[in-house]
Amino acid sequence: MGLRGPGARPLRLREEKRLKAEKVLRAYHAGDVKRAPPVAPWLAPDLTRSQRVIVFCESFQITSGPDIGKMFKLRGWQRRFIEDVYREDEHGVRPVRTAILSLARKNGKTALAALLALCHTFGPESEPRGEAYSCANDRKQATKIFEEAVASILMHPQLAGRCNIVSHEKRMTDMVTGSTFQALSAEARTKMGLSPSFVVYDELGSARDRKLYDAMDSAQGARANPLMLVISTQAADDHAPLSVLIDHGLRIKHGEISDPSFHLTLYQAPVDLDIMSEDTWRLANPAIGDFRSYSDVKRQAEQARAMPSHENSFRNLILNQRVAAEAKLFERERWKTCGGQAHIPDGAKVFGAVDLGATRDMTALVLVWADAADVFHVQPHFWLPGNIIERSHEDMAPYDVWVKQGLLYPAGEGTDPKLVARKIAELNGRYRITSIAFDAWRITELQRALDEIGCRVLLTPHGQGFKDMNGAIDVLERLIFQQRIRHSGNQILAWNVANAVATRNADGFRKLDKVKSSGRIDGVQALAMAFSLALIKNVKPIDIEALIG
Repeated sequence: MGLRGPGARPLRLREEKRLKAEKVLRAYHAGDVKRAPPVAPWLAPDLTRSQRVIVFCESFQITSGPDIGKMFKLRGWQRRFIEDVYREDEHGVRPVRTAILSLARKNGKTALAALLALCHTFGPESEPRGEAYSCANDRKQATKIFEEAVASILMHPQLAGRCNIVSHEKRMTDMVTGSTFQALSAEARTKMGLSPSFVVYDELGSARDRKLYDAMDSAQGARANPLMLVISTQAADDHAPLSVLIDHGLRIKHGEISDPSFHLTLYQAPVDLDIMSEDTWRLANPAIGDFRSYSDVKRQAEQARAMPSHENSFRNLILNQRVAAEAKLFERERWKTCGGQAHIPDGAKVFGAVDLGATRDMTALVLVWADAADVFHVQPHFWLPGNIIERSHEDMAPYDVWVKQGLLYPAGEGTDPKLVARKIAELNGRYRITSIAFDAWRITELQRALDEIGCRVLLTPHGQGFKDMNGAIDVLERLIFQQRIRHSGNQILAWNVANAVATRNADGFRKLDKVKSSGRIDGVQALAMAFSLALIKNVKPIDIEALIG
């Protein structure tokens, strides 16, 4: 029975091509490539490893657009990426196992990813019975690279005869080497039996969690020289899976750590540059004016300037900045300027606030103290119930790391108010807690827990609606802007601040919105309440402006 799928007929001609290619490959891998004239230019013996990859990619034709049928020509920035990833060490081994290419949308990443996947299936990077995969957050996204690969190989005169394509399974096979290439989506639980030699993950920045990435990364252990390639626009927040990888790469580039197995190529525009500048656009769009439309970028920039609601989306998708499409309440960079070391001396008069979570929610307790220069030192404490590893995957937050660092307290099956009460009592023994602001949620349980251990701390009611939170948000914004906060760079609090989104009512009053926020905001909620208690509820109204500037 003949093979089925595109490229399967006529079978006689297909078999002749396959046998010819197989003969050449046997001679090539045996070191006798001169005995059989190579049918493929990437088999030339004088090429380096990266050059073989480049020659292979440039042996394909463009599959769509006005240049369809012309030979594909790698640009300088694409060549540099390939040279960095496929370089060999002194032992002839490719040290890079994880490669990140992050750039703005519509810069030709699909075509490049497809060609590299074909290189690991049919080309110089293939291995006997290798397994190459394109992964994405949904089936449709994962299929884009596969469909581009199909279009490319069917137009290749030397490789089309070796390829069998099973369209309904989104899989193709090299009949010479037995290698396969297949598109996968995010059902990570079905990927544990795979043994990938090459994986390209498309748009990891949009992933809801890192389950699929971890599944494919861990599955590569059986291969001698596997490669995980991520091509994506940046994620919106610091704790997304892609952001963690990019930050690791930046630490390597800055010389903070050494990891020769990891490579990062990042095209992004700094957040302080003019979004209307062509030079700014080019920093994140290496293909602009080439196969990335200049007029389209200009159009979107003008819309972002005219409609502020579009600016964050433009910054993220077109300038490749780590900015959420939803307008955030506080600027991440300005918060970082307040990251000086916080120190509250023993016996200091402090104010606090508790945002007591439900059964599975995070609970936050925050203390604030003003020094002689009216700079406020912040001390946060956090609890999280449930399985910490599972919760880390659910919320895309490194809870397990924060537990090891002592920033987060595990709280069992549910945060018991007694845990919080004991911490309040401990802190009250060290400092003088003037009062702690609280919302009505479960506060009777906290009061009872404090009474049981004899801790006499004043609890001051503080709502989380528009009436009470509007002034609290105003105070917090002003203190951040004036850099009159020291928070020691606490990672959980920084994450909360970066997630925060405010809702405004008809009267123009604001409150923090947990539904619209991109992640947990318990710490910033408690921080705003603590400042409200210290600067609004415990001073005369006439003194507020003097205290907060």
